[in-house]
Amino acid sequence: MIDRAVEKKIECFLKENQNKALLITGARQTGKTFSIRRVAGKLDPDFVELNFLENRDARELFAAARDSREILLNISALSQKDLNPGKTVIFLDEVQECPEILTAIKFLMEEGSYRYILSGSLLGAETKNIRSMPVGYMGIIEMFPLDFEEFCRANGIGDSVLSYVYECFSEKKPVTDLIHEKLLSLFWLYLIVGGMPEAVRVYLETNNLREVYNVQKYICELYRKDIAKYDPNEKLYLAEIFDLIPSELNSQNKRFIMKNLNERAVFSKYENSFLWLKDAGVALPTYCVDEPKTPLLLSKAASLFKLFSSDVGLLASMYAEGIQIQILKHEMDINYGAIFENAAAQELHCHGFPLYYYRNKKLGELDFVVEQNGRVIPLEIKSGKTYKRHSAMSNVMEKYDISQAYVFCLDPLSVDGVITYCPIYMLMCLRKEEPGDLIYKIDLSGIIDREG
Repeated sequence: MIDRAVEKKIECFLKENQNKALLITGARQTGKTFSIRRVAGKLDPDFVELNFLENRDARELFAAARDSREILLNISALSQKDLNPGKTVIFLDEVQECPEILTAIKFLMEEGSYRYILSGSLLGAETKNIRSMPVGYMGIIEMFPLDFEEFCRANGIGDSVLSYVYECFSEKKPVTDLIHEKLLSLFWLYLIVGGMPEAVRVYLETNNLREVYNVQKYICELYRKDIAKYDPNEKLYLAEIFDLIPSELNSQNKRFIMKNLNERAVFSKYENSFLWLKDAGVALPTYCVDEPKTPLLLSKAASLFKLFSSDVGLLASMYAEGIQIQILKHEMDINYGAIFENAAAQELHCHGFPLYYYRNKKLGELDFVVEQNGRVIPLEIKSGKTYKRHSAMSNVMEKYDISQAYVFCLDPLSVDGVITYCPIYMLMCLRKEEPGDLIYKIDLSGIIDREG
């Protein structure tokens, strides 16, 4: 069984937020429905489920419902189950097919008899059609493909080993040779299998990479069908952009070049297509920043970016057939830089980091820059033996007085001044720290009018 870290978040939310619905969003095939069923079933067996993609009657009845009472009657009739006030958990799946339910959830929560969990794909791309999002009535959790730590756990790596790796990362010391080699082997495998739960499940059950590849091709076809279905006016642009991701990443600078899409292409014409792929969770744009200074958002260049796949395994499946064996053999005629960077982008995104890179004609280019504790940290992703050659990183750190940087590579951890060289699998240890309380009370003594 594949354990997902997000299930703890779902469980905590349901226990601590009795007066809010919960919306689970994320790209298609990331395991939303399975995790919701598992958590809700564990917490409360009185569980009612409706799927708007499979049940056309549900879509039509919800769209026509006049009030919460009518909605609840429809749920009971469609599920053929009695609803027990104060006990029943109602799960509404594929809600992008019936966006009216997101507006209605406010009134269902005010009615107050039941708990609600909603799930849907493409919601980031479709919420522009929703009249009123229920602010204050609903929490949102986004699901992603398995990150590398989850992939390790699925393959039998336990808490003791992972805690040891985190400790070594924190204390900047190498892990043992045995653990290094095993985790490195798992990372190479992760480049092929990726984090889509069904692909991981098939690998664990069969160890057959051909079967894994078949699952990945099926998922890519689902994405193409979504493109055609949900954005009919721009589907030709969307499909072409989606299919160009592997070749653009394989180019020398990995940036998405508009003329490869159309000789006369301008970003403004295609901007909505790129945003659709991002909001649907299909692609991960990584934007260039003009300066590596906080906040990075202020120097973001919207029209200059790299476009990564949301899952490195899907990316591998989009390259030439047979690349899986080539990757496992570490054959030298593959551009591992693109694949390693995609894995890094996926990992950083899962851990809550906005994706940026830095490029300057004089100073050079950094693969990624992230913000942590109010500081900018440069990251370089290296797949070869010359990982200690990083003139751009040295130039940028000197010019901007940056005191910490990481190079992720294939060798054991080592430290050289302010640069830490980490094995690539330690990307899982780089996490965005959750901000604590920020309490500030201004002193207005002496000027406050206390009369009355």
